Amino acid sequence: MRWTLQPKQDPKLIQELSTSLGVDPLISQLLIQRGITTFQEAKQFFRPSLDELHDPFLMKDMELAVKRIENAIANEENILIYGDYDVDGTTSVALVSSYLKSYYPNVATYIPDRYDEGYGISYKGIDFASDNDFSLIIALDCGIKAVDKVAYASEKGIDFIICDHHRPGTEIPKATAVLDPKREDCDYPYKELCGCGVGFKLIQALSVKRNLKTEDLLLYLDLVATAIGADIVPITGENRVLAYYGLKVINSHPRTGFKAILQQIKKDTLTITDVVFIIAPRINAAGRMKHGNHAVTLLVETDMNAAAVWAQEIEEFNTDRREADKRITEEALRKIKNNGETERITTVVYDEAWHKGVIGIVASRLTETYYRPTLVFTKSGEKLAASARSVSGFDVYNALEGCAEYIEQFGGHKYAAGLTLFEKDYENFKAAFEKVVQETIDPKLLKPELKIDAEINLKDITPKFYRILKQFAPFGPGNMTPVFMSQNLVDVGFGKCVGDDKSHLRVVVKQENSNQFTGIGFGMGDKHDIACTGKPFKAAYVIDENEWNGTVSLQLRLKDIKA
Repeated sequence: MRWTLQPKQDPKLIQELSTSLGVDPLISQLLIQRGITTFQEAKQFFRPSLDELHDPFLMKDMELAVKRIENAIANEENILIYGDYDVDGTTSVALVSSYLKSYYPNVATYIPDRYDEGYGISYKGIDFASDNDFSLIIALDCGIKAVDKVAYASEKGIDFIICDHHRPGTEIPKATAVLDPKREDCDYPYKELCGCGVGFKLIQALSVKRNLKTEDLLLYLDLVATAIGADIVPITGENRVLAYYGLKVINSHPRTGFKAILQQIKKDTLTITDVVFIIAPRINAAGRMKHGNHAVTLLVETDMNAAAVWAQEIEEFNTDRREADKRITEEALRKIKNNGETERITTVVYDEAWHKGVIGIVASRLTETYYRPTLVFTKSGEKLAASARSVSGFDVYNALEGCAEYIEQFGGHKYAAGLTLFEKDYENFKAAFEKVVQETIDPKLLKPELKIDAEINLKDITPKFYRILKQFAPFGPGNMTPVFMSQNLVDVGFGKCVGDDKSHLRVVVKQENSNQFTGIGFGMGDKHDIACTGKPFKAAYVIDENEWNGTVSLQLRLKDIKA
């Protein structure tokens, strides 16, 4: 890893903020790094308020969307809530459908089949709406590029409201309303909402018209927080407020479906990281291994016994997903090695038998291994489908645009995208992708970067300092858990490799005139010779708590070690 130490902030500004807040200068430095420079900004950061949420009607087409829904309700039309099969899509569908059903009965949901219909709005979904007398479809977390599909629906007398957060193409679909903060002609102040976040803005706007307050929507925010975490959007601005309150709901009044999942996990208080690694994979597993409908059913279920049955089924899907993910990752790594492709600066790998539901996870695993832009392909009907993942700092969406002549369809974000192409174009695409990345990537991005917030001494780590640090949560893109570096650390003699396969490193370290701290480095057993010989070393780490036999102590979760 290449370590990058954040530049020192203005000492005068640090001192002024420390004085006004009554905190250690190190806390002020961390705040300034996050763009927080005044007492008022710090107050908003540490005490997020629902009052800080923007007026939903600032989003382009919101008035049109609300008016169309109100007309549908007045005319007793059937409304179909349509969403993608991933966490963002299924939470969005659960959110909007359960809100509308709380005061209007003629509402149903539709999740496309990952294998039969693929991503986004499908002709099959529109035909289902037509056959079942739905005259309005509200599409969530998809639709921004569905120009032809929306036109097809229009011919059948079906209106569309699109709620999306992906980048639009050159043409906006001719829907009744298109809500997407990334539209160039949309002046909405916050651009980084997830799909469920856009869905929330829609129900917030509907609530304004119904003379309800934002507080009345509080219990829906558990879904929004889950989508924010799972979709890896920045936890800044409006997303920070939504995630902060959503986590409170998850921990104090979890919906029945979440309660059923958590009963199997036996965990009390969840952080956003727990949401990402415990709740989100299970919701995702339904769409990956069976059908996204199972996830929506669990998320809107109010009977605990029924929810427990759904949660158990989803737990089984998740077990199957883990096994498939492990097996396919091993096969993909073998292919890369056997094909002599370890010297490329991209990874593009294909097998027609791989499970389409896990290729995104496998792409992430391969990116962790080789640290380069990665695509994993499998067969999907007559075409090949792929999931793309990128490295920090490189826009894989733009790289795919550079290969568009070989791609049938694609969409996504800077760091994650999906695409389909015809098998005859696979080799040409593979060569073009390598060429585009070679020409556009900064070579240093091919080595993982460890961003370090500050260099500190172990004596700076006090219970009071950690109490304030915890209030920086929820952590995520735009507000990552602070990483610290300390030099001249010495293991006091207890350093050893631990774990069943001795792949982890445990050390007990001190600096001159400091207390001892235990450090744990997962997967860092190969650093034993640096840390455990009695010679000084430097470490990058985050500070967290360790509970053992009822005693809670601060420990260092090691990110990297250097001599």
